[in-house]
Amino acid sequence: MRITDDRYTRDRLRIDLAMRLIGHEARTSTIRLWTGLTDDRIRRLYRHYVADGTAPAIVRHRGKSPAQLSFFTRSDAVRQDAAALGTLLQLYGALPARPVPDAARVLPCAWRGELLCSAYESFRRVNPDTRISFEHAAFLLVALARSDELQLAPCAGCGSPGLVDRLAMRPSWCSPCGAQLAPGLVARAAQAAPFATVRGHAIAGQRF
Repeated sequence: MRITDDRYTRDRLRIDLAMRLIGHEARTSTIRLWTGLTDDRIRRLYRHYVADGTAPAIVRHRGKSPAQLSFFTRSDAVRQDAAALGTLLQLYGALPARPVPDAARVLPCAWRGELLCSAYESFRRVNPDTRISFEHAAFLLVALARSDELQLAPCAGCGSPGLVDRLAMRPSWCSPCGAQLAPGLVARAAQAAPFATVRGHAIAGQRF
């Protein structure tokens, strides 16, 4: 009986999460990844979600999920939003405390999906007009967990959360106060090897 109860609880958790993800307009592939449900079951849940008449209009996005990290650094506004969301992902426990190199494979599961949803919902309550969709939020979680390209870094000047692009040639700066968050790739490479070449650029004695 206990085994049956455990299976029911796990199944209920996956269904509840799927309904939550549908409300956030997540793609079918994203819902499948985080819940483990089949596409057919997700489609039935979607029909049920819409058919009850109580939910707002839901857009079903098609195509591939976001995969360009440059989205989070293309403007100061998006960078600040991403840093704020990343901080919430930490606070809710969705973002692991240590880097996870294979985060795309390890992280997606129902219980962490619930934490991701909670963090994103809190973020949207404070930033209702943000350009960061739920799909972007899930992508940001994986990227920050890998920590090989994007990292969170609190500003030493004003204490604001900051987003650091570890592969950027130039330094990352705090948007609110202008303080430097981290040196760029050129500066880090110059410190490690004064005559090294970074992405085809000889860095010794040159300005970028």
